Amino acid sequence: MTAVNSDKKPTLRLGVIGLGGATKQIMPTFLSHPEVQIVAATDLRPEACERFTADFNAPAYANIEDLCRDPAINTVYIATPHQWHKEHALVAASHGKHIIVEKPMALTVEDCDAMTQAATRNGVHLMVGHTHSFDPPVLKMREIIRSGDLGALAMINTWSYSNFLMRPRRPEELDTKKGGGIIYNQVPHQVDMVRLLGGGLVRSVRSMAWALEPSRPTEGSHITFLQFENGSAASMVFSGYDYFDSDEFHSWVGESGEEKQPNRHGSARAALRKFVNAGDEANVKSSSAYGSAASTGGPSVQQAPWHHPHCGVTIVSCALGDMRPSADGVLVYNQAGSAEVPVPRGRAFPDKGMVVDEMVLALKSGKSPLHDGAWGKATMEVCEAILQSAREKKEVFLHHQTPVRDAQPAV
Repeated sequence: MTAVNSDKKPTLRLGVIGLGGATKQIMPTFLSHPEVQIVAATDLRPEACERFTADFNAPAYANIEDLCRDPAINTVYIATPHQWHKEHALVAASHGKHIIVEKPMALTVEDCDAMTQAATRNGVHLMVGHTHSFDPPVLKMREIIRSGDLGALAMINTWSYSNFLMRPRRPEELDTKKGGGIIYNQVPHQVDMVRLLGGGLVRSVRSMAWALEPSRPTEGSHITFLQFENGSAASMVFSGYDYFDSDEFHSWVGESGEEKQPNRHGSARAALRKFVNAGDEANVKSSSAYGSAASTGGPSVQQAPWHHPHCGVTIVSCALGDMRPSADGVLVYNQAGSAEVPVPRGRAFPDKGMVVDEMVLALKSGKSPLHDGAWGKATMEVCEAILQSAREKKEVFLHHQTPVRDAQPAV
């Protein structure tokens, strides 16, 4: 399948760096968006490159340098393993390509600085996404907070229980130093979301984190308290051990917006017990990737019933009421009772269109996207502080936070 093209030249002429799971999830958005043309890709797996060429009638380059030399590309999407984000962003910037990099932006604040400096030096936009701060219901809640209709913001509570850590993983996904575990994979979703809702400026972090499963020697759960400069606060909880599933409290709608079968608790753990060794587990993980022999069909836009993506259960408390995302909008609770504010869905499932919209607007307006390098660095600083606070058992104060800028208009 090829991306839909029209006589109008798309704003984003995209080179895809890494054809793994993140790309597979965002591909329906790229395919359905009128401002995107998928021009080329690169991946270390020959079978993925062959599939890409067949699906898109476009080149799949042997390496990132060759891809970034292609003059038809003006923007790259980096979805390689976390430890390579910095290096790949530097290559793209040096060739004058705008950059969308998957979360986490990098593994250290210093690497985030290097990426931002390279983008500035080469006159390109750098944007970090996707995180759940792009979810339409979260953006609607930010709009309600800014309107003042519910009074001053006080508390944000978000918690998610899932099977994240017990799904098939490659060895590096279970090594914190290489970006494994929940702190680099799932907690950025929570941090980005509460920073957007809370105004962006986190003052301090106090956290505990645990590695509770001997066969998965990385953090799989945390509880964290964030204090904001504006006097509001947030609590964040995540557990990825496949016991309780918080989607039970979200109408059995999954993280991507898919409708789920209830009462599947423990099924990921049961599947893991069938593996003889880590190699078997890694092979199963790879078998679901784009282009693998076990992966059938090319990318497509799903038509089945779906809802908004979400990140567990999030409740925002203001002086005059509370609110939380629902499957299809935002539920508001105030003195008049409760009411659901509907929020339109995007063009495709999973709904990640706001990522594209934000970069398209940046290219058209010349203004930095909201989720730029400074924003990504601030989220990374919170994640680093979570690990430090848990390790040293103390409150950690932050120095690199950035506020939420005024909401940008829709494309």
